[in-house]
Amino acid sequence: MIENRRGLTIFSHTMLILGIIVILFPLYVAFVAATLDTKAVFDTPMTLIPGTHLFENMKTIWTQGVGANSAPFWLMMLNSFIMAFGITVGKITVSMLSAFAIVWFRFPLRNLFFWMIFITLMLPVEVRIFPTVEVIANLKMLDSYAGLTLPLMASATATFLFRQFFMTLPDELIEAARIDGASPMRFFRDIVLPLSKTNLAALFVITFIYGWNQYLWPLLIIQDVNLGTAVAGIKGMIATGEGTTLWNQVMAAMLLTLIPPVVIVLAMQRAVVRGLVDSEK
Repeated sequence: MIENRRGLTIFSHTMLILGIIVILFPLYVAFVAATLDTKAVFDTPMTLIPGTHLFENMKTIWTQGVGANSAPFWLMMLNSFIMAFGITVGKITVSMLSAFAIVWFRFPLRNLFFWMIFITLMLPVEVRIFPTVEVIANLKMLDSYAGLTLPLMASATATFLFRQFFMTLPDELIEAARIDGASPMRFFRDIVLPLSKTNLAALFVITFIYGWNQYLWPLLIIQDVNLGTAVAGIKGMIATGEGTTLWNQVMAAMLLTLIPPVVIVLAMQRAVVRGLVDSEK
């Protein structure tokens, strides 16, 4: 019995190590490419030993971008942060208030309205995205931060998660607040928000990464290079036709793009884990 468990332990750890290698090896290759000069990155095969040009490549990308039609990468990063933070704050605010209204207020057809929100999850992104682009164009919101953020603030998933959490609050707590004359917003501010801290932290991280990694939406909405985002901007750095792609600088840009999500996850990882596995009341 002990031998079987030992064999299972060895097998599981072997699979874990292989999985880590499969995940990290492409990142390592990207890191090595970012440290090489333009000549070395085109060697065949490319060396897997890091070079000494990492900060030089990052500085070039940060201040100049890649190509004549590319904005400085610091500007792309700033646009990405504005978009991700705006989407995150807006999505959490709209979803929390929507879920709270559905749970707190006893109005007719409230469950129908909730399922009308939830059913939008059944529509593929490809079905929804072009009508949304047309609406944004008709509202004259192309090439703007509002066009980047507002359409992505509504979230059926977040509304569903908050609704399910709010429904776990004891009915006695809600009734006691009503009897004491607490207004809905006071109950929301003084009771619901403190109880939702871990849920908010988990959703903040997930939503920020979702907003930061947006690729298709900025491509459809933004034509002005000075409003381009980092993830979409990296794709624009890859030359087409007979052009030459400066892969060392592209990989340096990719490494810079990884920094904000990694910092957010590391800073809030404990709260995220509690929010995902605990039911805090």
